[in-house]
Amino acid sequence: MDNTDRDVDHALAYPEPPASSLWHRHGAKARPLTDAQKERNRELLDFAQRKPRTTAA
Repeated sequence: MDNTDRDVDHALAYPEPPASSLWHRHGAKARPLTDAQKERNRELLDFAQRKPRTTAA
């Protein structure tokens, strides 16, 4: 008998725990970023997305 023909129970052995209460914000919103922080984040993102230089062997 082929494995694809069997009925497979995909239920988890242990149920997933409920989401942490830390995922839900109660209260003040996060502080907005300053223009300097936004610019720094853009620079870091641009740098991280560049392809690394390959050295000639």
